[in-house]
Amino acid sequence: MTEPVIDVRDVSITLGGRPIHRGLSLSVARGEVVALIGGSGSGKSVLLREIIGLLKPQAGRIELFGQSVWDATPAEMNRLRQRFGVLFQDGALFSSLSVEDNVATPLFEHTDLPHATCRQLARLKLALVGLPPDTAGKRPSELSGGMRKRVALARALALDPELLFLDEPTSGLDPISARAFDSLIRLLADSLGLTVFLVTHDLDTLLSIIDRVIVLADGRVLGSGTVDELKQIDDPWLNEYFAARAPERETAHGN
Repeated sequence: MTEPVIDVRDVSITLGGRPIHRGLSLSVARGEVVALIGGSGSGKSVLLREIIGLLKPQAGRIELFGQSVWDATPAEMNRLRQRFGVLFQDGALFSSLSVEDNVATPLFEHTDLPHATCRQLARLKLALVGLPPDTAGKRPSELSGGMRKRVALARALALDPELLFLDEPTSGLDPISARAFDSLIRLLADSLGLTVFLVTHDLDTLLSIIDRVIVLADGRVLGSGTVDELKQIDDPWLNEYFAARAPERETAHGN
């Protein structure tokens, strides 16, 4: 077995007096496209922040590429951050910067390349996520929600990461834009050999592009597998989650 790209072992954290994770463990293999789901307050985004080094758990161990996130020196953590990209739920774009400079920011910060070269590479990343050349000179406020998501994705890919984290990547998008974004993620994962770990509530995403789904409940992993495998788990939230779209799907397929 190859070493997992993400390895979370016995992680526990309490926030505001409420236990969020209670000895939670999971792993993600290289090349997998994995979705993390769970009810409101189940700690999905908290776990993402713990994995990428923004929120320290009170117990447990988290490793990326075999390196402990929370035992890493600043220099080691800086090297780790160059191996993964993150797309936050709101995009987290800098409103005062052009799209091009938003995407080039990781290159400005983590490389010694001339700024002109960084901007040229940024334009290549914008093309990679399907945005037209004239997007580069615009401000984020001039773009649609779907285009802003693609800019944020281009920035997450700026340093050619091996691992991509996505927090609710289709939230706020209309169904057509959401499905187009899903297709882009799968295309990039396959063509670039990326490992993808995404937090989502979007059932369509699970059904269209995901290799494996991990379910959080009561501070632990309730289940892990394909959608069909998870449907076999007798859990009230899971049953309701998978049943929520059934009537709509039957109508859409004319059954």
